[in-house]
Amino acid sequence: MPLSTDSIPVGDIRDRLIIGLDVPSVEEARAIVQRIGDAGTFYKIGYQLAYAGGFAFVQELIAQGKKVFLDLKLHDIGNTVEEGVRSIARLGATLLTVHAYPQTMRAAVAGKAGSDLKILAVTVLTSYDDQDLIEAGYAPVPAADLVAKRAAQARDIGIDGIVCAAPEAARVRAIVGPDRLIVTPGIRPAGSEAGDQKRIVTPGEALRLGSSHLVVARPIVKAADPRAAAQAIVAEMAAALA
Repeated sequence: MPLSTDSIPVGDIRDRLIIGLDVPSVEEARAIVQRIGDAGTFYKIGYQLAYAGGFAFVQELIAQGKKVFLDLKLHDIGNTVEEGVRSIARLGATLLTVHAYPQTMRAAVAGKAGSDLKILAVTVLTSYDDQDLIEAGYAPVPAADLVAKRAAQARDIGIDGIVCAAPEAARVRAIVGPDRLIVTPGIRPAGSEAGDQKRIVTPGEALRLGSSHLVVARPIVKAADPRAAAQAIVAEMAAALA
């Protein structure tokens, strides 16, 4: 299936690499962005940085011409999600995550109305495997099947894209069609440690499986040379697409 081209311009391969700023302070994040320079165009801000001054940093990055993915995984009663998304939309971020529960997704779609914000539904966290789902109280069901069910619900509700592990990307692409985003975390370049991720692949493999955008954090931000690490991943992505 073709990669998404409608929701976010992806003519520049760098726009398909989302660099996770999983660091404890804006100062450290700012230093990483400076070191990466024009090798990175798209950055993810999650819990750790968001609650340490990261919301103001969103606007700083946008002023530099960068795109921002706010990975907040919202999930609450419908009104709270809707109003929260409405506030977030005013920040100017490109992407925002919510958990893929139908009520939450419908509220997020309502909250972002009239803005350019794109909503991504998180299906099953990449740190979960089948046993983790059983432990959490789900009936015995493969993680991939739960991902597929939630992807279909997200499609029908009008969500802009899906967050899923790369091993599920091909199946999700068949469900959501060619134009929605598929954003894949848990990416590890060949030779990297898995860390706390359980369903991981390399950048090239993820693109070949149908992902449109890849999230890479530790292999870049913890590298001795973050710029070189980002450039190497972009090169691998370009080779896979070629």
